[in-house]
Amino acid sequence: MATTHDLPRGAALMVLSGLLFAGMGLGVKLAAQTLPNATVVFFRSAISLVLLVPWVWARGTSLRTRRMPEHVARGLAGLGSMYCFFYALGHLPLADAVLLNYSLPLFMPFVESVWLGEPFPPRLWGAIGLGFAGIVLILKPGLGLFQPAAVVGLAAALFAAVAQVGVRGLTRTEPVARIIFYFTIISTAVSAVPVSVAWRTPPPSAWAPLAATGLLATAAQFALTSAYSHAPAARVGPFIYSSVVFAAALDWLFFGRLPDPLSLAGTVLVVAAGALTLRMTAAQPAPA
Repeated sequence: MATTHDLPRGAALMVLSGLLFAGMGLGVKLAAQTLPNATVVFFRSAISLVLLVPWVWARGTSLRTRRMPEHVARGLAGLGSMYCFFYALGHLPLADAVLLNYSLPLFMPFVESVWLGEPFPPRLWGAIGLGFAGIVLILKPGLGLFQPAAVVGLAAALFAAVAQVGVRGLTRTEPVARIIFYFTIISTAVSAVPVSVAWRTPPPSAWAPLAATGLLATAAQFALTSAYSHAPAARVGPFIYSSVVFAAALDWLFFGRLPDPLSLAGTVLVVAAGALTLRMTAAQPAPA
């Protein structure tokens, strides 16, 4: 699959992905009220697989690949991010969990340099430092407000950066449907192991959030993977911050929560860092 360099289209797809992922986060948070984290992760993956298989079959997408190690690495990193993110969603305000997870653009330039060999512009250091200063405000260490779940949410961002830079590398030769299929089947197979050890049947009230989680996650994954096929991760990645706005709106509508002053200040810094990262990297020549 040829990778194009169309930043406006990639940005639009990333914003759509942010909206869909915010909706998925709400579904996870509602399901987590009655189910353990491992069960929610498994059903998110399994429902997505059920939705995906007929679509891949109807399109006649070939599943043959010479890049299975990269698919496995991307799948395991994505699954690790999912476990951490879903845990954070169950223990933090929706907007805070989403923002920590989508601080991943701050990690992306480092991962791109190591994995894809793309140059790391020295000018990014200031923007990345600003972003991590914002994360410190959100974590609130030393103020009696620090929550271990926030560190787990930050770990989700690191895993997600590895996974999504892996997507960027795979889109150079792999179609979107194949990338998503292998991620979904790997995450379903691996997450089935802990669930089978301590199975808990979801109560009737959990099925609607679980179904919405799987449906929205599948659609969001298509939008996100397509975004990375149009532009480098460091260029379109900051647009995922739109998800924080959507998550904050959902947090207010469903739970009546508004961000505290420190979280709001941290959000402003992280979003500003993302915008600066986008502006600085957009001036770099696109890789061949």
